[in-house]
Amino acid sequence: MADSLGARLREARTKRGLSLRSVAQALGVSASLISQVEIGKTQPSVSTLYALANHLGVSLDELLGIAAPGSTPPAAPMFGHSGAALPDVQRAADNPVIEMENGVRWERLAVGAGGPADGVLVTYQPGASSSIEGKLMRHAGIEYAYLLEGELTLQLEFDTYVLRPGDSLQFDSTRPHLYTNRGTVPAKGVWFVVGRRQQNQAMPDAPATASGAQRGAAISSAVDALRAIDDLRA
Repeated sequence: MADSLGARLREARTKRGLSLRSVAQALGVSASLISQVEIGKTQPSVSTLYALANHLGVSLDELLGIAAPGSTPPAAPMFGHSGAALPDVQRAADNPVIEMENGVRWERLAVGAGGPADGVLVTYQPGASSSIEGKLMRHAGIEYAYLLEGELTLQLEFDTYVLRPGDSLQFDSTRPHLYTNRGTVPAKGVWFVVGRRQQNQAMPDAPATASGAQRGAAISSAVDALRAIDDLRA
């Protein structure tokens, strides 16, 4: 899985004529990290994947090998997916999956073309976090979630909440936030992000070059892998 994800990220980078160094500079990370992700030696964190997808202009659907309606299916679909648009009914065994650093797993739920929401079944293993560096992130849309199992700590700006089974949340995803599993068992829940399309139109891309401090701010405001999904559904 990591190899396929890395290969797709590398393909997106080379198609745009971007060097490892330029991408690393724009994201405020090392070129070595980008290289290791591309060759499958390491998995990206949630925040790193968000930042890469946003900077390279690729969608979560593209990374999963899901083609837009009417488009040409990718040559090498990920995880055995056919490359066609997802059906109305999607079996659990067919959920496209992205495994990320530190034990974070995304399972893409069934979505319709042009729909208002993006659904993901998310699992955080004990000790897992959406950013191992502890950086809060932001992205367009309104975030809704329902925790099914385990405990998950949400840092939302200056407030901290411990979510337990049956707890739910909703907040404007442009507010800085971070998820961490500080428990001893996996935390699993269903996430939906709604209304990204309208907010994305009002959120300009971060500059390609900036000082170190500015790059750090850009990452926390541009970490929006779901943002580019709209390109596949327009």
